[in-house]
Amino acid sequence: MDKFDLVLSGVERAEYALRSLYLKYGFSQYKMSKFEEYDLYAQNKDFLVSENVITFNDTDGKLLALKPDVTLSIIKNGKDDLLGVQKVFYNENVYRVSKGTHSFKELMQVGLECIGDIDEYEIVEVLSLAVKSLKTLSGEFVLDISHLELVNALLEKSGLSENGKAKVFNYLSEKNAQAVKMVCESENVQKEFADYLNTLVTVYGKPSKVLSALEKIKVSGVTECVEQLKRIISALSSLNVDQNVNIDFSVVSDTNYYNGIVFKGFLSGIPTSILSGGQYDKLMKKMKKKSKAIGFAVYLDELETIYETDKNYDVDLAIEYANGVDALKLNKFIEEQIKSGLSVITGKNISDKIRYAKLIKFDGEDK
Repeated sequence: MDKFDLVLSGVERAEYALRSLYLKYGFSQYKMSKFEEYDLYAQNKDFLVSENVITFNDTDGKLLALKPDVTLSIIKNGKDDLLGVQKVFYNENVYRVSKGTHSFKELMQVGLECIGDIDEYEIVEVLSLAVKSLKTLSGEFVLDISHLELVNALLEKSGLSENGKAKVFNYLSEKNAQAVKMVCESENVQKEFADYLNTLVTVYGKPSKVLSALEKIKVSGVTECVEQLKRIISALSSLNVDQNVNIDFSVVSDTNYYNGIVFKGFLSGIPTSILSGGQYDKLMKKMKKKSKAIGFAVYLDELETIYETDKNYDVDLAIEYANGVDALKLNKFIEEQIKSGLSVITGKNISDKIRYAKLIKFDGEDK
């Protein structure tokens, strides 16, 4: 047993493992204050996981907010480098409404960002680290990859109205093929393009199957995206995770902020995505930056769901001792248990609030 397992919770161990992973790949740690000016979040509410933000007035009357997000602060305070790439990771507490309690909580979030002259290598590297992050947390995981530029290229060429495009985009996220068909029929979309849109809705899963179907879509803009997806999937295959990677166009993000490759990661036993990321060049532009960017966040609070069930006790061994026991013998016995890999709590009366795997009474005799 690793020495850290005795003192860290499951979520803390995950945080430590992810931080170690990102350091190995040359990412430097980004540290930030607990709060930022509220305007930063007010102007980008659609980018946030939750629009609810805790605000307060500074001594000079300026409205501040406890940070609900880290990416916006990294963009605001980082360099706008068009020649190099800034690679940072973070493990920061954010303050937002928890999905589980529907109330404000302080939540640990880990993630990484690449900002600057982003090319296909950085895209592959970030996706590889997303895969490795999920694999670090659990052996049973899935990474779903999508391509917003492919979706947008097909929508633009389809002849749909702006309202029709918005509806299809929303139905795509729901995998609602019937609704997409109805929109296409109502706007007299050519059968060829209606079939193409149906392909995006209905074909998902293993990359080989999806890419084979996408190759039949001979539309300018789409073809280039398909070729990029092929190269990315080929690069990821070196990680021996072919069974864990899918192409799924129901993975969509706000196109006011995101572009290109977007993705979500899932772990067995957790119903929602635990990892989310993508290219966000449009957010950079919105914040008056010329650089490109890609990154992802891991929502560690979601891990509590599986880590709580992994271990239904707080300590391996509870030791109760009576008055007058030989302290040296007791201490020696405790040290022996700890050296053997057990976590131990000791007292005259062990609280019934302590969950333990085993309880023993120590009287000083050989055990």
